[in-house]
Amino acid sequence: MNMNQRGKVSRRAFLTGGSAAAAAFTFVPRHVLAASGSQAPSDKLNIAGVGVGGMGKSNVNECASENITALCDVDWDYAREIYQTFPKAKRWKDYRKMFEEQKNIDAVIVATPDHSHAVIAMEAMRRGKHVYVQKPMTHTVFEARKLTEAARQYKVVTQMGNQGHSGDGVRKICEWIWAGIIGEVREVHAWTNRPVWPQGIDRPTDKPAVPPDLDWNLWIGPAPMRPYNPAYHPFKWRGWWDFGCGALGDMACHVLDPVFAALKLKYPTSVEACATPVNEETFPAGSIVRFEFPARESMPAVKLNWYDGGLKPDRPAGLEENRPLDQAASNVLFIGSKGVLRCGEYGDDPQLIPYSRMREVKFPEPSLPRIKTSHEMNWVQACKTGGQATSHFDYAGPFTEAVVMGNLALRRLGKKLLWDGDNMKFTNDEEANQFVTKPYRQGWSL
Repeated sequence: MNMNQRGKVSRRAFLTGGSAAAAAFTFVPRHVLAASGSQAPSDKLNIAGVGVGGMGKSNVNECASENITALCDVDWDYAREIYQTFPKAKRWKDYRKMFEEQKNIDAVIVATPDHSHAVIAMEAMRRGKHVYVQKPMTHTVFEARKLTEAARQYKVVTQMGNQGHSGDGVRKICEWIWAGIIGEVREVHAWTNRPVWPQGIDRPTDKPAVPPDLDWNLWIGPAPMRPYNPAYHPFKWRGWWDFGCGALGDMACHVLDPVFAALKLKYPTSVEACATPVNEETFPAGSIVRFEFPARESMPAVKLNWYDGGLKPDRPAGLEENRPLDQAASNVLFIGSKGVLRCGEYGDDPQLIPYSRMREVKFPEPSLPRIKTSHEMNWVQACKTGGQATSHFDYAGPFTEAVVMGNLALRRLGKKLLWDGDNMKFTNDEEANQFVTKPYRQGWSL
């Protein structure tokens, strides 16, 4: 927080203000560096990356100012570029051996396929290591709850990789909504152009050879074993129940972030889904998921509607004829009692509808602290200061629970499932409760 913001929002107010959404933005600025900004080698964080061929490569590169001391990936060919970038980092295929044998790791970036996030992050936290976990934080509701509790227990610094949460757009939307610019929000619509990978398909029957640099057993990890196929690795795993979280899981931790932060959401009271055909192997080609959240603080109950696979809501009243419904690849509409607010997938470019209101409304002065670093370095700095990263698990955990609960509703199409968040169970459908968690293959567990 810079000097001109301190008079508006105190650190104590963010830490103890009683709002999970406000606390989500808490960050204690770094104070241990010299005024020149120089950094002694001993002041650097020793970081390990697990799953570094895809998004993990970007996450690790954002932390290049630190000591990248270990890199772990089950496919050394896929990870070749990041290995060449950090040739001094020790290379591993099995994160369990890495943790057991390499003792100089302070913090871990986890960017594997979704089904392995929780087991890796939990093992890291048990060993007292700070964790940065790509979105969605976990594969199941149960995993999200357990990682949230573990972060508190082991007192480590955590961050979910929904980088928009460190951006200015989310903060601006919070300030506008909290100032009453669009009145009370009782309805939200959010949609994405995903999936851009195959879904609604059956398991392949061919059995090609496993590539020589890939350890398929380690890639499968906690999931049930199946033969290797390029239909899963790389990238396309997102559409498979056993490995990914579909369009909703891939994008909602970005798209719905300004919704959860600004509306101070936590556990929904119900969830219901409709979709194109759902099979046992993959997510549907398109779906609509409807959540209901109770009243919170001074905010009324709200209905949140999610669309993917080309499905979209109706055009809102007031949207000019020459303005398209889509503002970006993914979008949000906040429907308020005094107007409509729209934004892109990271809270980008928030606008009022009609746009003429942007010239008429007196917007509040910025009151939430802006993050001046990357999302990854926000986490790094919090690790060094003992502060709190912006998308810490007390915020990201309940958020992830709601997101992956939407996928759970796809297993029970057309049924309104009533959720008891405190006790982590559905109260009107025992069959749905079996999907709150999942079985783990021997050798991988929480």
